[in-house]
Amino acid sequence: MFIPAISPTADEALSDLLDQAINNKTKPLGSLGVLESLAKQLGLIQNTRDIAVRSPAILVFAADHGVVAEGISAYPQDVTWQMVENFLAGGAAINIFAEQNNCALQVIDAGVNHAFGPRDGLVDRKLANGTHNFAQEPAMSRATCHAALAAGMALAAELEGNVVGFGEMGIGNTTAAAALMHKLTGIPVAQCVGAGTGLSPEGVLHKQRVIEAAVACHASVNEPLDVLTTFGGLEITMIAGAMLKAAALRKVLLIDGFIVTSALLVAARLQPAILDYCVFAHCSDEQGHRQMLAALDAKPLLSLGLRLGEGTGCALALPLLHAAVNFLSRMATFESAQVSAKAD
Repeated sequence: MFIPAISPTADEALSDLLDQAINNKTKPLGSLGVLESLAKQLGLIQNTRDIAVRSPAILVFAADHGVVAEGISAYPQDVTWQMVENFLAGGAAINIFAEQNNCALQVIDAGVNHAFGPRDGLVDRKLANGTHNFAQEPAMSRATCHAALAAGMALAAELEGNVVGFGEMGIGNTTAAAALMHKLTGIPVAQCVGAGTGLSPEGVLHKQRVIEAAVACHASVNEPLDVLTTFGGLEITMIAGAMLKAAALRKVLLIDGFIVTSALLVAARLQPAILDYCVFAHCSDEQGHRQMLAALDAKPLLSLGLRLGEGTGCALALPLLHAAVNFLSRMATFESAQVSAKAD
C-alpha cells in the first residue's frame, strides 16, 4: 500500500518571521492566546506569512458496521442511510453549520448498507454494504482496506481549497473507534467506550464486553494497517486515507470528534508528521475522546459538550481559523498605528 510522504512543517526561519509578525501587532504579547499559536501553525503549514483560508470543505463519509449485530447501538442500522438522506436534503446539523460558515460539504457513501442509486450531492465510493462483524472475523480484507485508503486519498487530491474537515455517519462506529483507540494506545477498553448515540450504562458495559472479546479473538493483530483492517470501518478508513493525502498536499486538517480522531490515530501511526497539519476542532463529550486527544498531545479549540459527529465541530471551529488569518493579515502593527510599544 502506497502511503504518501508527509513533510514536517518545522522551519526555524519562517517560525521567527511569524513570531515577529504576531508580536508586532497592537496588543500585549500573547494576549490573543490560542489564536496566536493557530496563526503560526497555519503559516508553517502553508509555508508563508501571508496565511489564508481558501475554499474550505468538509467531507462526511458514511458507512455501516457489521458489529451492530452484537447489539452495541441504541439505534437500528437503517439510521445510517436515513441520515445520509437527511444530509442530501440539507436537514442535518452539519448542513446548517457548513452553510452558515460558507463551507463546501461533500457526502460520501463509503459503504452504506442501502442502494441509493445515482443521487445529486452524493459521492458514490461504496466498496461494500458495510463491514463484517469484527466480533467474529476481521471487519474487512486487506485489499478492501487498501482500496478504501486509496479512495480517500483520491478524494482529498481533488479538493481545490487549503482547509479540509472530516465528518462521519455510521451506526456502530463508536464501537469501531473504541476498538481502534484501545489497540493503538493501549488504554483499557473500559476507558475507551462511551454511550455513543445514547446507550444506557448497561448498554455501555455490554459494548465494552463485546470489544474486549473481539480484542481477545484478534490478539495477534498489532500493526496499524492490520488493526484498521480488523476493527475499522469503511468510513474511518477512507477518512484516514484522505487525511494522509491532504497533509501530503500541505492542507490544514480540521479534526472533529471521537470517530474522526480514531482515523487520525491510524494515520499518525503511519506518518507521525501528519500531526503538524492537524487543527483539533473540539473535545467531544464521548467518553474516551479526551484521553485520545491526550495520546496525540492535541489541544482542541473548543469544548462544547458535542457528541454528534458529522463534522459539526469542524464547521463550528472555522470562524476561529478566519479570526487567526484576519488578525495576522489586517491588524495594525505598533509602527503603522503609531502606538507606543511596551517599554524595555
